[in-house]
Amino acid sequence: MATAAPAYIAHAPLEGSARVWGTIALSAATFMNVLDSSIANVSLPAISGDLGVSTTQGTWVITSFAVANAIAVPLTGFMTQRFGQVRLFMASVILFMVASLLCGLAPNMTTLIAFRALQGFVAGPMIPLSQTLLLSSYPKAKAGLAMAMWSMTTLVAPVMGPLLGGWITDNISWPWIFYINIPVGIVAASITWTLYRKRESTTHKVPIDAIGLALLVLWVGSMQLMLDKGKELDWFHSPQIITMAVVAVVGFAFFLIWELTDKHPVVDLSLFKRRNFWSGAVATAVAYGLFFGNVVLLPLWLQQWMGYTATQAGMIMAPVGMLAIFFSPIVGLTVGKIDPRRYATFSFLVFALVLWMRSNFNTQADFVTIIIPTVIQGVAMAFFFIPLVTITLSGLTPDRIPAASGLSNFLRITAGAMGTSLTTTLWDNRATLHHAQLSEAINQGNNAATGAMAGLASNGFGTEQVLGQINRIVDQQAYMLATNDIFYASAILFLLLIPLVWLARPQKGGASGDAAAGAH
Repeated sequence: MATAAPAYIAHAPLEGSARVWGTIALSAATFMNVLDSSIANVSLPAISGDLGVSTTQGTWVITSFAVANAIAVPLTGFMTQRFGQVRLFMASVILFMVASLLCGLAPNMTTLIAFRALQGFVAGPMIPLSQTLLLSSYPKAKAGLAMAMWSMTTLVAPVMGPLLGGWITDNISWPWIFYINIPVGIVAASITWTLYRKRESTTHKVPIDAIGLALLVLWVGSMQLMLDKGKELDWFHSPQIITMAVVAVVGFAFFLIWELTDKHPVVDLSLFKRRNFWSGAVATAVAYGLFFGNVVLLPLWLQQWMGYTATQAGMIMAPVGMLAIFFSPIVGLTVGKIDPRRYATFSFLVFALVLWMRSNFNTQADFVTIIIPTVIQGVAMAFFFIPLVTITLSGLTPDRIPAASGLSNFLRITAGAMGTSLTTTLWDNRATLHHAQLSEAINQGNNAATGAMAGLASNGFGTEQVLGQINRIVDQQAYMLATNDIFYASAILFLLLIPLVWLARPQKGGASGDAAAGAH
């Protein structure tokens, strides 16, 4: 049972330029945070090479951030009660800048991993609190617009991360992927403190649930490590992965029992009693996991099997923000008048269409063919976050918004990690299956195969070179078919998610009003 909060101090919405600057500052902080979860991915070879370790060891740069971030996000509600929304957000932004500076200055991999873990942990409260503070800046009628501004940064940043990270690594040096956070953080912190320091939320001394916190660290850390290292260690063929899975499951079971019976839980699980919260949060998490898995898969396929450079693959992904930026304000302004469940349904239908289009790609697909679904996907993104956040936060009392936002963002981040792990693993497994099936067709009775081999031999290739070329072609086609399989399955899953959205109850006068009311 959650602790009863003292009387909540209502703050009037910000007006005019103050609201504009507040939106810019909070969105910039969110963008910086989300960008850092993906910006290091393409820089790993450069970082590993400079610090004298293998690329496999270098992946801990990503893993350490993800594990620490996943642990910190659900603690937002508890820490907000203790320290206040504005103070906690400011501390989060300032410490994030300090951790970024330390990451750039790290002399070896061990130090960099430690500073990345610190960066991930202090980043935890930033996203839920930026959402909460932004909602409190807008009047009820414009809550949807507030969410539109916020969601654009959350959706565009993961796509921009690899593109920006690749450019910085190629043209400057990898420490600058961390240093660029410092000017952004200074601007965001200065504006936020100027506008929000007199809008602090009520605080009260909540006892620290040490056992609940320890169990949270144990099961979330084990699960995140299992997801990040599963593919590398061959999943459940590895004793390490089996151990982490057992610790995660047992730890989660004890965590549930403890948190549901403790008087002052570190995570407010009573939120799941609300139908709108769990249906909205689960739909957001699963959809984001599917979205993020495919965001990882497309550039991976383009670079490994279609001959694209990191920058070219980034250019394919970049236009996803165009239509999202155009439609998001429209969705935000109308979500209070139109049932958000309809908008979410439309979003899932467009996502399914985009993924179905991608499932028809072949190895002859040109740049325009590949980029068209990416442009269309921007429409789905605009109609995705705003209605689902509106549903998830609808009807909540003011003091519960940070906890609800933290918990729903935790589910989303965890689903993103699961989506990445499952997508890349299934991709390799399906490619192995298709490779075996295609290889069976290469024999003396197959005229196309014998003709291709004869053609290569007549060009001066030796027997082993001919077989190597044929194997490369088979590999390319196997991964193409595997990519089609993942896209098609993802399209079906998006359609299957639609009924989950309709389990939420409609809110009188539009859910966005309730979401806003929860922040005032």
